Amino acid sequence: MKKSLKCLVAVTASVVSTGAFASSNMENPLYMPKNREVYLKTGAAVMYKKADSTEATRKREMDGDIEFPIWRFAGDIGYGITDRLDIHGRFGYTHDEDISRQGMHRGRIGLTYRVLTEEQPLVLDLYADAYLSGVSPMKGTYTSKGFKFDNYSNGRYGIIAGTRFGKTWNKFTAAAHVEYLQTFGNHNNEIAIEQTIQPLKGKSSTNPELAKLATLLKAYSDLDVEDFTMPQLGFPNEIAVNLKSTHETVAGFDLMYQMDSQWSFGAGFEYIEHTDNGVKSIHTKLNNPADAAAALSAIIGPVKGAATAQSLQDAVKQGLLDTTKNMKDGWDEYVIKASVANQITDSIQLAFFAEYTLDDSHSGSQNGTDIKAEAGFRFNARF
Repeated sequence: MKKSLKCLVAVTASVVSTGAFASSNMENPLYMPKNREVYLKTGAAVMYKKADSTEATRKREMDGDIEFPIWRFAGDIGYGITDRLDIHGRFGYTHDEDISRQGMHRGRIGLTYRVLTEEQPLVLDLYADAYLSGVSPMKGTYTSKGFKFDNYSNGRYGIIAGTRFGKTWNKFTAAAHVEYLQTFGNHNNEIAIEQTIQPLKGKSSTNPELAKLATLLKAYSDLDVEDFTMPQLGFPNEIAVNLKSTHETVAGFDLMYQMDSQWSFGAGFEYIEHTDNGVKSIHTKLNNPADAAAALSAIIGPVKGAATAQSLQDAVKQGLLDTTKNMKDGWDEYVIKASVANQITDSIQLAFFAEYTLDDSHSGSQNGTDIKAEAGFRFNARF
């Protein structure tokens, strides 16, 4: 009888201990630092991608292309102002040599307030973050094969508002989160123009202004609208455009099982909506289309030549805006997550994680993939 009682006490103590540890586990989706506690999570991972065959990837001749290795680095840091309020920052950097694209892919800093604590039937947090993608400009190149992104910044600042809620039952935790991002449109971008492209080719039949000019040109000479390049029309090597505001929506759930005081396992699912980008206007002041004016003036006179050259530039600019006012480059992601973590000491933890992403890309998006998988390690510490 005494042995049975001792075993029952030991088992009960083990369950209570493990359950209490589960809520302080840094891999717990409801983890929050205590008053004056600092936590740091740093991770390194490698990603494998195989591009889907879509209208956008075929145009860029990259359908089916494999990108590997893509190196991904992430860091989360936070400080407990009180037991119910923390300040945190989340950052990430990606380097993809295969497509010459690298830069910060995640940057945010904000506050979380715990509205309902663990003593309540449900834990409830509210958080608000400043979105920091505007720290570096969006960089890309406008080519004959479409737009090519050169970094991972969209060049815009924004605000994130979100909530997470859930509960820990002894060894098991279930949590869900929903957040909304609103970015602010601006001209924080650097877009290089491939000067060899013929932006007018094939456009005169669909652009009314170009169609009128094509008729006018034919009436005076053998020149076609296709005979004029971007430099001749006064477009510089690099421009900036005024982008529209965008939004993103994220929703998902996470599960964690605390097997004992040393090992824990996690799983989750997340939906991420990336909406289409759009251009409102060209921010950069364009040069006078002097070269086009000179070529036309020799044939139809200086006054008409200059006027027609200006009209050509205006028509090209309008054609560019017409094709980019809705770039149809958004995509939806469905992320499946899994992890296993080992508690090395009371304040140090090492986790292995893996993610597999399914997606549904819009017609102009180059982010559609057949395969997108990532795996890596995360080192967690608190002080």
